[in-house]
Amino acid sequence: MNRFAFLLLMGYLLWVPADLLGQNDYFFPKVNSFDENIPSPEEFLGYPIGDHHSRYDRMVAYMQELARLSERAQFIQLGMTYEHRPLTTLIISDQANLSRLDEIQQDQLKAVVPNNGFTYPESNPILVNLGYNVHGNEPSGGEAALLTAYYLVAAIGKEADKFRKNAVVFIDPTINPDGRDRFSSWVNSYKGMPPVADPADREHNEGWPRGRTNHFWFDLNRDWILLVHPELNAKVKWFHQWYPHVVTDFHEMGTNSTYFFEPMKAIGSKNPIMPKENYTTLNELFATYFTKAMNEIGSQYFSKELFDGTYPGYGSSYPDLQGGLALLFEQASSRGHLQESSNGPLPFAFTIRNHLVNSLATIRASVENKAQLYKYQKDFFDSAISTAKTDPVKAYVFGDAHDQNRNRAFLDLLLKHKLEVYELADDLKQGGKEFKKGTSWMVPTEQAQYRLVQTMFETYSEYTDSVFYDASAWSLVNAYGLAYVGVKSKLSKGEQLSMENNKIIVDRITRSSYMYLMNWSDYYAADALNFLQSKGIRTKVAYREFTIEGKSWPVGTIQIPVANQKLTADMIYDHIKEASSRNNVSFTPVNTGYSESGIDLGSPRFQNLKAPKALMLVGNGVSSYEAGEVWHLLDTRVGLPITKVEQNRFSRLSLNRYNTMILVSGSYSLDSNAIDKISKWVAAGNTLITTRTASDWAIKKKLVKEQLVKTPKDTAKVQRKPFGLAREIRGADQIGGTIFEVDLDLSHPLAFGYHSNKLPIYRNSKVFLAPSKSPYNTVAQYTAAPHIDGYISAKNLKLVANSAALLVSPIGRGRVIMFSDNPNFRGTWYGTNKLFLNAIFLGNTVSVPN
Repeated sequence: MNRFAFLLLMGYLLWVPADLLGQNDYFFPKVNSFDENIPSPEEFLGYPIGDHHSRYDRMVAYMQELARLSERAQFIQLGMTYEHRPLTTLIISDQANLSRLDEIQQDQLKAVVPNNGFTYPESNPILVNLGYNVHGNEPSGGEAALLTAYYLVAAIGKEADKFRKNAVVFIDPTINPDGRDRFSSWVNSYKGMPPVADPADREHNEGWPRGRTNHFWFDLNRDWILLVHPELNAKVKWFHQWYPHVVTDFHEMGTNSTYFFEPMKAIGSKNPIMPKENYTTLNELFATYFTKAMNEIGSQYFSKELFDGTYPGYGSSYPDLQGGLALLFEQASSRGHLQESSNGPLPFAFTIRNHLVNSLATIRASVENKAQLYKYQKDFFDSAISTAKTDPVKAYVFGDAHDQNRNRAFLDLLLKHKLEVYELADDLKQGGKEFKKGTSWMVPTEQAQYRLVQTMFETYSEYTDSVFYDASAWSLVNAYGLAYVGVKSKLSKGEQLSMENNKIIVDRITRSSYMYLMNWSDYYAADALNFLQSKGIRTKVAYREFTIEGKSWPVGTIQIPVANQKLTADMIYDHIKEASSRNNVSFTPVNTGYSESGIDLGSPRFQNLKAPKALMLVGNGVSSYEAGEVWHLLDTRVGLPITKVEQNRFSRLSLNRYNTMILVSGSYSLDSNAIDKISKWVAAGNTLITTRTASDWAIKKKLVKEQLVKTPKDTAKVQRKPFGLAREIRGADQIGGTIFEVDLDLSHPLAFGYHSNKLPIYRNSKVFLAPSKSPYNTVAQYTAAPHIDGYISAKNLKLVANSAALLVSPIGRGRVIMFSDNPNFRGTWYGTNKLFLNAIFLGNTVSVPN
């Protein structure tokens, strides 16, 4: 007896029909026949859809087979994941459309050029992008993608013909292949025969770090605007080659829920940048199709109550910024093959079917409203120009004269999103800031991507709601820590930037027999230093400024002497050239140690640097997001290996080989012996770095003698509040993601490389550190009026103001470096990464004054 048949006999007839052996009557009850030359997913894979979680390589193989067998399908590869899985898309339409795909694409690229008089040919198909499984442990979408592709290629009937004639459908079966395979391996490994529906079963409770995230434990559904990872870099590059009219984003949510489709909850700033038609007319129109589809199969659903599209980096929000209609779907998750829920037993096949019917409903709605969607997208880009003309800001100017790599990283991001960027033609002084030609750039507001310009630069403080599904602040120029101003007069444009000319040219390094110097201001200086240290080259860091051979050098300058090294002068020179070429970091040869002003190069104010040997605790209780952000930073931008150790192995671990330990946010289950072990290790001269709730943990466990900001206790009588507004009232007390200003002590080693004492910092927690009792140990402190961008309640703003953002606490000869926030948030906060890298590379030089 088939396992599914056994499942049915166990009492699930109300949920999964007995014909699952064939499956078509369950998934496609209205389809009379399919092309017999095209294998169904079940025939190709060897098991019924819903009976097993399909490995990604088998999903790709099925898509390739459809393209091989049918003239209605084309298979393309967009890129590769970190774990070398292909990122793929299957294009499906009728043969006539596919034969002129280049022509359709060129028409679409004309349509997004504002005010060019282009009119869509009536014969052109609508472009629909069905995206699935961006979260690896939300697998029903990936399986639904297989069924959707099968229907579009093989179904015989008037509606299938109509879809193929009037639409080009791009199917992304899994946007997160690495995470999907991690999850699929888990649930397939623990699958019961018969299935175990008990929520307590191991199948339904993934092991850390779980399959939601990609290789580095990042949530890819936040990366559309940030473009940190190869998955979304490939996707967004493709996106700007096609600008699809409709884009889906299929997800899963809690097992005890039902099904969600848009419209979303209407929240955002009081001056929204999106046309109202997107959230009202189009969403409500498409909702009628989803309602009909779900009613026909008897599935429960809801809309309008949860989720929001405020954050621009979702798969359900970024396409909106490109004149498309992005649609979010959320299905209650079986988190395995079968699980009990408050709505009855929830089989995997049932979750797949709900996504399937809404995939087809999306195509149906797109095809039947093709003209309206054409007009909306054309009006969207035309209105970008007319709206920009009313904006008092005519251009944004930005740049950092001291850090070309950070400049280039931000410029690269803007260019990937197709913003027009120009070199600054003339020097500019405004708002107490100075921008120099050659190290500054301008972005005009009057351009097709006006709404993305707003997204990158504008800040907000007033909102229509106080409860956000994600961040309420994302002005990315602040994430990169760049000085910027909005200019209200038209500026002359210099040369327009492109991916080809966005380059850094570093002067050729000449050989020195005495010493080389490297400015620590550049973002990739840490990578260069780590490379030299990995080669066994001795280095020092300057604690004071100096001028030598006519050039001034700031604190934090790295010194590489030629003498008294284990390597020859020629070997050192070769390694320095390689370190420079890795990331375009400059080195300057000097031939004397005698300075014209400031310290000499043999001064005791130069401190010896130790190569970091880093350890990070991971595992159950630890934030996999934050741990992944540290891992990603050190792996991909610094090249520093970091040892990741499970909490439950810590008691047996010798710490002798490490000089740096990192504790990110989490719930640590370390006992008193483990805490004592850490304390003694730090006291021996080592460095412990804590972020967010790990800093809170260190204080509460009395590892350090620091304090949290004391919140006033409410001794008055409890004030009654409406029960129905509990979620909103409690939500207003959270800090979901807001940007604040801190004041830096630029003389402190943890601030070396910074040139302005004011720095934007991202905060999404309620850990409020009190400034150190030592006058020397608070490295970064929130200013008295710190708010820059995002929602914050008046109560929380008072707690943030003047609290500590970064402090150092002594233990013996060592130190604990404590961040109240996460300086590596989503791999995008280049502006605060340096604080964290300073803690790793320069922290060992800090002798904490008591």
